[in-house]
Amino acid sequence: MKKFFKGFVCAFRGLIACAKEERNFRFHLAVAFHLFVYLPFFELTKGETCVIVMLCGAVLSLEAVNSAIERAVDCTGEYSPRAGAAKDMAAGAVLIAAAVSVIAGVALLWQPKAFAAIGRFFLREPWAIAVQLLAGAASVRLIFFP
Repeated sequence: MKKFFKGFVCAFRGLIACAKEERNFRFHLAVAFHLFVYLPFFELTKGETCVIVMLCGAVLSLEAVNSAIERAVDCTGEYSPRAGAAKDMAAGAVLIAAAVSVIAGVALLWQPKAFAAIGRFFLREPWAIAVQLLAGAASVRLIFFP
């Protein structure tokens, strides 16, 4: 049982390392955070919400795998065309997942009524604009200046 829980500790340690050391992972985390903040404004079925959650998870997971592959390849200390290709392929996998996520997001979230509701919310609750600006600034800080 102890080994089982140790696996979770190692996994969380890896995720924390990704968040601390990988800018692209932090970018995807920030996008997911802001997406989930605004998600309640959209009329989505449980299935559509699950698709969004799964796509966010897929992008973050692939970003972590990409980082792991880059680190493992860089351990050799020597340049190899095959190693470079492996790193490029892993980055390509993240790109595909991110592009598919954007396409699916646009298809599911292009709801003018929701955009209007968000606008009305900010007009009714001006403090929320300040909170959103602070959250945006915190995201930029997190992404570029960890």
